[in-house]
Amino acid sequence: MKKLLKGNEAVAEAAIAAGCRCFFGYPITPQNEIPEYMSWRLKEVGGHFVQAESEVSAINMVYGAAGAGARAMTSSSSPGISLKQEGISYLAGAEVPCVIVNMMRAGPGLGGIQPSQSDYFQATKGGGHGDYHMLVYAPASVQEAADLTFKAFERADYYRNPVMILGDGMLGQMMEPAEIPEALDIKNLPEKKWAASGCNNGTQRVINSIYMSPDTLEAHNAVLTRKYEEMAKSDVMSESYCCDDAEIVLVAYGIVARICKAAVDSLRDCGIKAGLFRPVTVYPFPYSGITALANGNAKRFVSVELSCGQLIEDVKLALYDSRNRCECGIFARVGGNVMKPQDIVEYIKSGRVSSSWIK
Repeated sequence: MKKLLKGNEAVAEAAIAAGCRCFFGYPITPQNEIPEYMSWRLKEVGGHFVQAESEVSAINMVYGAAGAGARAMTSSSSPGISLKQEGISYLAGAEVPCVIVNMMRAGPGLGGIQPSQSDYFQATKGGGHGDYHMLVYAPASVQEAADLTFKAFERADYYRNPVMILGDGMLGQMMEPAEIPEALDIKNLPEKKWAASGCNNGTQRVINSIYMSPDTLEAHNAVLTRKYEEMAKSDVMSESYCCDDAEIVLVAYGIVARICKAAVDSLRDCGIKAGLFRPVTVYPFPYSGITALANGNAKRFVSVELSCGQLIEDVKLALYDSRNRCECGIFARVGGNVMKPQDIVEYIKSGRVSSSWIK
């Protein structure tokens, strides 16, 4: 049954349905409804909520709970995620599964509490130290936020790797009808034989991410890399809208993709063959989908984003492998500003192809 939920609330309820029983967080706008919701809801299902003394503490509490085998989660917003980066790298290095939610706000620095997408590099290019990646989902609706959060816990356990839900302040705060996936019985979840929850046939279970031998660490990095390669083969998700005959393709993710859909409809009404390509996973990025469009009818691509030219870099990488030479521009708003569909329509009609977001 559908309920009217904020995006943040849908994420929290879907996490509980997925078997999350441990949440550790610290307040920061615009994601505060997640820890607030978890603080009372987890008690009802026999879970554990801790408001940590800092974001650094929160991510390391996740490390401990998830390392002991629990489905664990944390959430924050932009500068809070920055503080968690060392712990995220440790989690990836130690192959400990968990879910991390980032409802992005404007930056850099403390910036503002309005929506942004300026953490794209941080989420998709590593963020913390060392060679690691996370599977990163970018929902575009409250329903999708719930569905992808539920899915994130399963994929985290499958890969023994952190998974991130990358939203923004608008998605977190907006309300829409959504149906939460049917709750799992945590008693039926597969046993984590690697977890530090006691001895296994007399063998001590130890979780760490330190390897003093260069050859041993190199071999470990090779194991991790094969994991990321499998993600790129098996977990890429994208959506195309009106792209079959599109000559101009807007590329956008998250809430901006919804704005772009309205812009595509308006452009089509004007006789302009526009389409939208939406990455649902921003890591792994769906390069082949854009390459295929560039090898077809598309002549021009426009990265539409709430950042100063971050998404466009992956769009250009996809176009690099295409047979045809396509123009690639950017239309962006930053600082917490959000474009309207008509703004995009006017940009397309102007015929400009700008490589910079600066007006």
